[in-house]
Amino acid sequence: MIIVQDTFVCKPGNASKLAKLFKEVMDGRPEVVNIMSDMTGSFNRVVVVTRHDSLTAYEKSWDSMSQEESQKMQEKMKGYTEMYQSGSREIFQVW
Repeated sequence: MIIVQDTFVCKPGNASKLAKLFKEVMDGRPEVVNIMSDMTGSFNRVVVVTRHDSLTAYEKSWDSMSQEESQKMQEKMKGYTEMYQSGSREIFQVW
């Protein structure tokens, strides 16, 4: 099993907005474990945690969305890149 953490460093005042947007858009996706915002440490961060059986399953999770679902997600996410400054992805093997 793998855990994927996508971290977004948001522009000030946008972390909660981005977290709420991710929660709305990813609702019902079984691989989503948590959508979190920071309480200590570096400020303005949003972390999306997903769980997958393997790297192949992670790649296929993007393909599992229908054309219609993908289009709706893109419409809802329009402009989200204006909410953050940078981001990173970490993929962990669970033992």
